[in-house]
Amino acid sequence: MNWWRRLRKNPLAKLGAVTLLLFYFMVIGADFIAPYNPYSVQENGSLLPPTTIYWRNSQRQFVGPHVYPTIQGATDLQTGDRILEIDYSKPSPLRLFPKTEPYQLFALKLPLPPKFEEREIFSGFTINRKLFGTTGEGKINLLGTDEQGRDQFSRILYGGRISLFIGIIGILISFPLGMFIGGIAGYFGGIIDSILMRLVEVLMTIPGIYLLVALAAILPPSLSSAQRFLLIVMITSFIGWSGLARVIRGQVLAIKEQEFVQSARAIGANSFYIIVKHILPQTATYIIISATLSIPSFIVAESVLSLIGLGIQQPDPSWGNLLSLATNASVLVLQPWLIFPPALLIILTVLSFNLLGDGLRDSLDPKSR
Repeated sequence: MNWWRRLRKNPLAKLGAVTLLLFYFMVIGADFIAPYNPYSVQENGSLLPPTTIYWRNSQRQFVGPHVYPTIQGATDLQTGDRILEIDYSKPSPLRLFPKTEPYQLFALKLPLPPKFEEREIFSGFTINRKLFGTTGEGKINLLGTDEQGRDQFSRILYGGRISLFIGIIGILISFPLGMFIGGIAGYFGGIIDSILMRLVEVLMTIPGIYLLVALAAILPPSLSSAQRFLLIVMITSFIGWSGLARVIRGQVLAIKEQEFVQSARAIGANSFYIIVKHILPQTATYIIISATLSIPSFIVAESVLSLIGLGIQQPDPSWGNLLSLATNASVLVLQPWLIFPPALLIILTVLSFNLLGDGLRDSLDPKSR
């Protein structure tokens, strides 16, 4: 376990790992952490700024953390700002674990083609508590509300489920293909190697963005945004294994000549058994590092596709389509709290994966001391 000790001594890798664990923990527990349903609309609550938390009432008496009911009022014709109407007569205390309507925690559903309903994999647990909230008419909007009056903090948490897990889905599809095809090509060589490598070269010449645009045009309109993007990720993952396959092939060419592989052949072991049990495990170091560094590309791809209208669409949240508000100059200037949180989360996630990947590369390097 020398690699583990080396990894623990890398402060940047630890920072990346802790940040990712925190992000994944928050999005998995979004049902409990988010104070509101990401689809629920607050009446007269569109484009509210982050809620101000008060500690003293209107008589300047200390009463603990609380908020007041806030709605959008008239627009100032000179400045263009919308004046907030705050009802100071109705303080709403902030509480940990307040009671709410019953809901399912950790429920897991699998999106299926439109002719089938969503399949429930795990029904979850029924609870009626949230991590935090108010006990009055006032709402706590930590990051404000969007143009429909939906809580932005809740939508960011739920949107992170798509943005963070899309990379894991991508590598689960593309990496086994790349490992298997590259292992077969490198082990058998000859005509099999030539055919498979020509196929890889053809796939590598396909421009991804144009393929995605074409796929978005031919997919049936009855698909939900989650089903649409899942299909796009699956299809693009089937062409994304080509680069990995070439690297694995090169490693297998060198490994197959080593003594332990020759010994396995001498005792009559099956070729596919040798590839799976003896050769591919020797490439595990590269595969782990490559997988860690490949996940950010899927996250960025989801953000870009949702931003340009090819991925997850409203009202379903994702970090990419939350960033689509940045195309509106007035929102960018007057409501910057809607833009910077999802942008910062994407940057921190990609940076954390890169820091962790670099740390794994250094700790797993056999030449490192």
